[in-house]
Amino acid sequence: MLRNESQLLNLSNVNENQDYIINDLKIKVNESFTELNELAMKNSPSFAVRFNEVYPFFFHKLKEIQPDLTSHDLYFCAYLKLNYSSKEIANYTHVTLQAVQKKKNRLRKSLRISSDEDIYQWISNI
Repeated sequence: MLRNESQLLNLSNVNENQDYIINDLKIKVNESFTELNELAMKNSPSFAVRFNEVYPFFFHKLKEIQPDLTSHDLYFCAYLKLNYSSKEIANYTHVTLQAVQKKKNRLRKSLRISSDEDIYQWISNI
């Protein structure tokens, strides 16, 4: 009986430790997203670097799909991945709303995304 109680106590300790680790990871992820959003809103040059740390394969996958994408295209796709609206992207990048719409259309063509497919959904699946 003591052996079973000891095993249960050990399992309880393992579960508590796992819960602590999971909560710690959740906090770190939230902090990363908060930092990423702040960098995006400031249109900081560090945004692309931090984005690549949070989404390490995103730019690579886009380049596999379309090798001719420029760094500006990738940067713009990062804003789409974060689900920013056209108005937000225009505001953060200091361009007009029309410029953002044109960029989306050029990306659609370059990435061969059909007009009836949601570009945000397509990007989020990468």
